[in-house]
Amino acid sequence: MEYTIQTSVSGEFDAVVDATNAALKDEGFGVLCDIDIQATLEEKLGEEFRQYRILGACNPPLAFDGLTEEIELGALLPCNVIVYESDDGGVVVSAVDPEQLVGIADNDALDSIAIEVTERFERVLAAVTDEFEPASES
Repeated sequence: MEYTIQTSVSGEFDAVVDATNAALKDEGFGVLCDIDIQATLEEKLGEEFRQYRILGACNPPLAFDGLTEEIELGALLPCNVIVYESDDGGVVVSAVDPEQLVGIADNDALDSIAIEVTERFERVLAAVTDEFEPASES
């Protein structure tokens, strides 16, 4: 089952993270948390890992609408967007598929909100892709 939407680009990792943050902001999302998995795994386990960041994105009006329809939806928020180094040297930007995510709730009132978030995430990915060259296919 596909549960993310994504793009892969060639670019410097931190620049792709910055572009992703800017594109999220342009679509009305704030980044509530930015988890550096590479640093966390090094600190907590002494393990090396590729560059990998989890951005917890929230669009307050859409979150409000969702929580109004389904109070337990908060367990699925914020929506995560990940940025990581791929095996082929590119950088992947991947967002949770909101339609898959809210499908868990089995509440038809959330469908239009999920579609709206999906469209916004697709525009975020398109903006990142427009700023960088597509990653080469392995």
